[in-house]
Amino acid sequence: MEPKERSTDKAAQEMIGHMAEAGQQNAWDRLEAQSPQCGFGKQGICCRICTMGPCRISKKTPVGICGADADTIAARNLLRMIASGAAAHSDHGRDVAHTFKMALESDNGDYMVKDELKLREVAARYGIKVEGRQTKEIASDLADAALSEFGKQEGTLVSAAAYPPLARQKVWQEFGVTPRSIDREIVEIMHRTHMGVGSDYKNLIKQGIRASLADGWGGSLIATELSDILFGSPWPIRFGANLGVLDEKQVNIIVHGHEPTLSDIIVAVSQEPELMKMAEEKGAKGINIAGICCTANEILMRHGIPVAGNFLQQELAMMTGVVEIMLVDVQCIMPALGSLSNCFHTKLITTSPKCKIAGAEHIEFEEDRAAEIARQIVKLAIENFANRNGKAKIPKVMERGIAGFTTENIFYHLGGRFRGSYRPLNDGIISGRLRGAAGVVGCNNPKQVHDYGHLTMIKELIKNDVLVVSTGCSAIAAGKAGLMRPEAAAKYCGKGLHEVCETVGIPPVLHVGSCVDNSRILTILANVVAEGGLGDDISDLPVAGAAPEWMSEKAVSIGMYFVASGVYTVIAEPLPVLGAPNLTRYLTDEIERDVGGKWAFERDPIKAAEMMIQHIESKRDALGINKETERKLYDMADRRALSIE
Repeated sequence: MEPKERSTDKAAQEMIGHMAEAGQQNAWDRLEAQSPQCGFGKQGICCRICTMGPCRISKKTPVGICGADADTIAARNLLRMIASGAAAHSDHGRDVAHTFKMALESDNGDYMVKDELKLREVAARYGIKVEGRQTKEIASDLADAALSEFGKQEGTLVSAAAYPPLARQKVWQEFGVTPRSIDREIVEIMHRTHMGVGSDYKNLIKQGIRASLADGWGGSLIATELSDILFGSPWPIRFGANLGVLDEKQVNIIVHGHEPTLSDIIVAVSQEPELMKMAEEKGAKGINIAGICCTANEILMRHGIPVAGNFLQQELAMMTGVVEIMLVDVQCIMPALGSLSNCFHTKLITTSPKCKIAGAEHIEFEEDRAAEIARQIVKLAIENFANRNGKAKIPKVMERGIAGFTTENIFYHLGGRFRGSYRPLNDGIISGRLRGAAGVVGCNNPKQVHDYGHLTMIKELIKNDVLVVSTGCSAIAAGKAGLMRPEAAAKYCGKGLHEVCETVGIPPVLHVGSCVDNSRILTILANVVAEGGLGDDISDLPVAGAAPEWMSEKAVSIGMYFVASGVYTVIAEPLPVLGAPNLTRYLTDEIERDVGGKWAFERDPIKAAEMMIQHIESKRDALGINKETERKLYDMADRRALSIE
């Protein structure tokens, strides 16, 4: 298969060809070797929960040995995907909360509260008294409150009551899916899907909804908000993207994974004079930090650190021959990096006790020794600079963009620093200059041409005046394609969105962070509802969500919490449920009556975008705003005639 058939990214195409010439395998090669993939698994109708099986459902054998049918088996399998995805993102939140608490207990640590305003805002939402109290007192109470969200035995999640519209909370209460505590919902999934427990597919899905809500409005939101408080809230910042950000003349360190606790410190210490001098003594011009996946997004949003690529580019980055250290923490790290690093001078270093990889060196990260460990790693990279062998191969491909948008600073961009408001956004939608908004998020998947799904869908949406917000690997794809430059509005947008972008000075695709920062999209939607004029609930809004190249269990949890929050959500690769017709019908149709959102499956990104636009139009019709409105320029007489009721 030609590189162009595997990726739309020119840098990726170049490196895929380079890997083929070097006789090295990559993810696309391994997918080809695995084909054809198991049809029973793809349809979700293979069960291996107990050792009476594994059982496969077919016309000949319509039930498993225990009597479970296709709908039960597929629902159980889907729930276990949600449990894993929710656990991954929520555990990220737990780790940030622990680091946050540890930072407060030491006066000489490497972490500190960097955003006191957000600390006070978040604490107030948790019902913590803030007036007349010192920062450390407030932060200590917030740390305890956040950590209690994971394992408390009574009540419901505070964050799930502090942020969503009241109408949305009422939907959850009436349907019986209000999340109680994060760990409890995940544990209950594992209990309900054990052999001989739940078999009613609709009742099983209810627990999947509950656990996903505990992730989106709980664990992921905790990760986002405490990261902002601890590392500083992002603000719009320029960045460079793609493999061209690597520098042959510098020591290159790639941080890869999802957690910001170490990578943020790596950025800080890498520019210390002692380490810079050490690099120069080894013949390097400096120390260059770049990122892959969501660790990249974390330090990109806060520091403008360049991003070398998204998920399917991790092997390609190592193939350049100029990466001294690839530093990984957790999630989306290919085990193949271990064997590939042995072919180069690159050191693959794991840092989390949760993630050890054959062929990698392990340096365990400890928050109370953060800077010390970071310096140790940077020094290893500097020492390794002299060990490069073979010719460097860095594609001369790089794009510029602006990232760093958040729920709070979008507020200021729209209304101005001293009169911040979501009113201009709501008015833009009501007047029709914007048809609505879409969240395009998620991974890469070698089953789709790399980045094609993201970019094709996004371009179709913005062409039709739909503002796009993006996270994770999708955001990186958009950044690499130049869609995060304000100038992109003139080239790709419809008249209305172009006008809005030009007036406000924003790109048509807003980078709002890493995977866990999908929680920012939830809080943006809650703010839009609160501003008024577009209904009482998230399900009333002319918005849609999509994951055009998803591949991980985290994406299933994310998709489910958006559906359960009232958002129409389109994904390319179908959920593994198509062998269960009743369950499929429920997820793609009937579930909307229960929670206001539903799933849709469509591999063609143009068709998927059209489905999203059609949904947005239906919501505009329901709101009664789908009509042309005359734009009037007010003269002074008109202004004097205005009254405030």
